[in-house]
Amino acid sequence: MGSPLGIVAGEGRFPHLVADGARKSKRPVVAVGFKGHTERDFPGQVDAFRWLRLGQLGKLLSFFHRQDCREIVFAGAINKPKALAIRPDWRAARLLLHLRSKNDNALFSALIKCIEKEGIAVIAPNSLVSGLSTPYGVLSARKPTAQERQDIAFGWPLVKQLGTLDIGQCLVVRQGMVVAVEAMEGTNNCILRSGELAGKGCVVLKAFKPGQEAHIDQPAVGRETVRVMIDSGAACLAVEAGKSLFFDQAAALDLADKAKICIVGCDAQGAFEQVQELDHFQC
Repeated sequence: MGSPLGIVAGEGRFPHLVADGARKSKRPVVAVGFKGHTERDFPGQVDAFRWLRLGQLGKLLSFFHRQDCREIVFAGAINKPKALAIRPDWRAARLLLHLRSKNDNALFSALIKCIEKEGIAVIAPNSLVSGLSTPYGVLSARKPTAQERQDIAFGWPLVKQLGTLDIGQCLVVRQGMVVAVEAMEGTNNCILRSGELAGKGCVVLKAFKPGQEAHIDQPAVGRETVRVMIDSGAACLAVEAGKSLFFDQAAALDLADKAKICIVGCDAQGAFEQVQELDHFQC
């Protein structure tokens, strides 16, 4: 049995998947979570757990040191508007004081450096959970229309530029026009807003930010993304293959097919194959 894996648990079921993956390798699992973010049943999935407030960096590090953790994983998102209420301890305040920007990548890069100076490695969560990487190509039963292909080609360099500026990972376009840009509200609210602004038929693009910390902040889509697209009337989802997480792939694609939503996995330049030979229900 190896040293314990530490999990910094955010929202959703992703922390559960990481804990399951670690247990399958006969590894003890310990974790910290945050009230209002981490699911309340998660503490029962690990060997040791502590609830923290956002900003208690000193207590987070002390907990993992006491548990003899040499590797930790960040799994699950943190609600950004809620995070504005952060009350940093002196360790977190010192970290924040030296940041020129508090956008995602700047904050995550500084956090990783701080943790690794303590002798704890930050590893990518998908190294513990198989089948989460977004496949390449047309994943849905419906292929993109000519207009949707044009919108993906138009929007892809823009969503990449958005990532370069460390603003967001998601952009919504329709007929060669930018409809909505993701900022603090998150992907789902960005998609819903696009439906209110432009109606049905929007194309949603989600891509890996150039230079972002893949250990912590990979783009993610899943069944909930498709549900939100149905609610907003969005018609097509283009997401970066290989560098994005796709949760509940089979269920999400089944839901998309029933709603005639197109989903494609693009390469870094926004290209994709028109025919997906692989069974898209195979995770």
